[in-house]
Amino acid sequence: MTPALAFFYGGLGRRKNVINTMMMSVLPLAIASLLWVVAGYSLSFGGHGYFFGNISHLFLHGVSETASSRGLAIPDLLFAAFQMMFSIICVAILTGSVVGRMRFTPLAIFVVFWLLLVYYPFAHMVWGDGILAKWGTIDFAGGDVVHITSGVSALVLAIVVGKRRDYGILEHRPHNVPFVLLGAGLLWFGWFGFNAGSALAANGLAVHALVTTHVSAAAAMFSWLALEKYVTGHPSLVGGSTGLVAGLVAITPGAGFVSIWSAILIGAMVSPVCFYAISVLKKRFAYDDALDAFGCHGVGGIFGGLVTAIFTTPNLALDKANVGLIYGNARLFLVTVLAIIFTATWSGLVTYGIIKVIARYMPLRVSDRDEAIGLDDCEHKETAYPTFMGMDS
Repeated sequence: MTPALAFFYGGLGRRKNVINTMMMSVLPLAIASLLWVVAGYSLSFGGHGYFFGNISHLFLHGVSETASSRGLAIPDLLFAAFQMMFSIICVAILTGSVVGRMRFTPLAIFVVFWLLLVYYPFAHMVWGDGILAKWGTIDFAGGDVVHITSGVSALVLAIVVGKRRDYGILEHRPHNVPFVLLGAGLLWFGWFGFNAGSALAANGLAVHALVTTHVSAAAAMFSWLALEKYVTGHPSLVGGSTGLVAGLVAITPGAGFVSIWSAILIGAMVSPVCFYAISVLKKRFAYDDALDAFGCHGVGGIFGGLVTAIFTTPNLALDKANVGLIYGNARLFLVTVLAIIFTATWSGLVTYGIIKVIARYMPLRVSDRDEAIGLDDCEHKETAYPTFMGMDS
């Protein structure tokens, strides 16, 4: 999924920054993978603390290749490897908000501390028997843990780093629409593993999650295209691709908890919400979330959490007495609202603290000259589209 996101973001970005944009997306494959093995798994799933795990599984010490200590159908090491993928894609998502102006080195440093202070605590709090799990929060595959944390953090990061120098002056259009579709299509396919795999077994729940994931994305894509046709008169490939991703985001927290008809409704409803966030809220509050990480993942994740608390069915609920609002129980909805507020507040404040500390020791942005030339050349000395004899090959 991470290379898929690199194509999606790379296509949405500008031609002069495509390598930098894709590098920022795939950087977590290195950093997050190694950090997960060293300490991430232990801090996320070790022990039963309220906010943090422990250090009992550093370097995956004591993690069995053949048995499960969690009562699962898969061994602990496979569980650890699967959970690693969530940490990678989560931090890759937030990089989309600052493409085109943030230096690569401070971003790499930020990734390390963000994982330690935001992602691992929330993986533990929700999935590792931490405080949010004790409250009764449910998150099938990463609404709180992945999308709200990364989306809100992306917004804060974009505000602190500042706008692109020509933001609001030039119209920034996707430089490679086929890349956008390729990335979105691969994300759609990869999300089946993301959501269906969260059943942690080859069973009926996994099949159910796969189907709800697919129909939510389909409904969201159709809804976005219809809305775009109504508003602008022209349904676009970029719009349809963005819509399907929003549908995937929204169904993530409830893929294994809501019915199939609910999943279709969730997908149809999330597109207008994210469309409004991207086309109206961003302009009204004048923040430069370059690739709409907050508008799609943050807003979509919050919406997904709320509708999961509304539509969770009795036959799929983890606690049969803690079902969705439409089934006459308000407790899950209230807990979800509190969890969303808690997640957004923690993620935003900690992200702000991390990036401000880094800014005291090194510049966050490239120079105006380098930004004008493009980060591919200035940061990486590479070009995505070599030119020969004055013509693109």
